[in-house]
Amino acid sequence: MEIPHFTPSRIAPIATVLGAGALLGAVGPFVSKFDNPVGQTVGVVFSVGWSWACFAFLVGYSRRSRIEASLLASSALAVGVAVYYLFKFLSPAVPAGGHVISGAGDGLYSRAVFWGVAAFAFGAPVGLLGSMARTPGIGGLGFRLLVPLIAFFEASQRLAAEVGDSQGRVVEMVWASVRVLSVVTVVLLVGHTAWSWWHGRGARQPAPAKRL
Repeated sequence: MEIPHFTPSRIAPIATVLGAGALLGAVGPFVSKFDNPVGQTVGVVFSVGWSWACFAFLVGYSRRSRIEASLLASSALAVGVAVYYLFKFLSPAVPAGGHVISGAGDGLYSRAVFWGVAAFAFGAPVGLLGSMARTPGIGGLGFRLLVPLIAFFEASQRLAAEVGDSQGRVVEMVWASVRVLSVVTVVLLVGHTAWSWWHGRGARQPAPAKRL
């Protein structure tokens, strides 16, 4: 694999990806401040692991160079984490009891450092897998199934462990919907790959010889 050269024509797409990472980090904590079902739903979706993994995967999928895919995915995730915790630091959550639950005094800095390092470390392999998912046909199917399988697993775990009296109906519906959509996505990806393989197989078969 060749080391990518960052020419001026590549600066704008790279800046766009890093900006998207910053937006990803800001959306979750921002919309969570709105006390309504829409804000709660969007906040949940953009503050959990599978959506961040999906972002890193799509960044990798958009790059032809696997080295560039790895570096850009990890960098964009790290930018997202930095923005996420910067937003929490500048705009702490203050519930009815008056106790600040997100601020400089509750270990926010240590969590930001931990998750920033984790995002940079795990973003690289996820971005690489996203680039490998560009492989057409059955060879890339396993990589393309990565994100929906992660989403299904995380939604199942959260439904079993977190949804209850303290979470509410909205969050439960979010995780149930994520599971259903994950299954639908898997079925569509497998079906599309099978159809493409069968269609290509028919096209590769030699035409019958004409009788004189």
